[in-house]
Amino acid sequence: MATEGQSEYESVLCVKPEVNVYRIPPRASNRAIRAADWKLDAPDWTGRMRVTARGKLVFVKLEDKISGELFAQAPVEEFPGLTVETVSDSSRYFVLRIQDDSGRSAFIGIGFGDRGDAFDFNVALQDHFKWVKQDDEFKKQAQTPDTTPKLDLGFKEGQTITLNIGQSKKKDRSRPQSSGGFGLLPPPPGGKLAPPPVKSPNHNTQPSEGGSNTGFLLDLDTSNSNTAAPSNPTTTASSDLWGDFDSVSSN
Repeated sequence: MATEGQSEYESVLCVKPEVNVYRIPPRASNRAIRAADWKLDAPDWTGRMRVTARGKLVFVKLEDKISGELFAQAPVEEFPGLTVETVSDSSRYFVLRIQDDSGRSAFIGIGFGDRGDAFDFNVALQDHFKWVKQDDEFKKQAQTPDTTPKLDLGFKEGQTITLNIGQSKKKDRSRPQSSGGFGLLPPPPGGKLAPPPVKSPNHNTQPSEGGSNTGFLLDLDTSNSNTAAPSNPTTTASSDLWGDFDSVSSN
């Protein structure tokens, strides 16, 4: 796998100007690694760390600050894994398995003075192998044929379809359309509105032939005078009636 990575373009994932290297004691059991067991106040080496990627493979390189000479490197094929491990008592220290060109390997401890540098180193490894996992899934999907049944939306032989376009138009026309949300009543037949009824007064009046306002007022005065003395016509009518009765009896 390292041979395939060497033939590809190398990209830089992370660079930290200062990292400390410690010799760690061999593991006596499967218990978690503690950075407190190291000599943290006396690092064995201090230099620069550069994290690069070639294809799917990542290289953690420890270099000299001034000359850039390679001190050690660790090829990382997966993360988290055996090549890069975290300690149980701090987020600034890691266990790194370095390897030389002949294939020999050894475990060393590395540590950062700043928690932000340790965070960037951790995130750079996570993002790269997350991309590797997604790339593998895309390749598998491309190689695996699609076995799901496809939906056939075509017309079979002799199959027809009917569209009721006319009915939909009639339904649309039957809906009343109004502007502003208020409906208007239809006009009455004939196109003319009937005049309002005229209220007649309580007394008996007759409209004048002239039709003028002055005549109407005079008629009102006349009617008032007639209502003031209603006894005259009644007396005359009653005297005439008795007069006719006397004449018949005398004969």
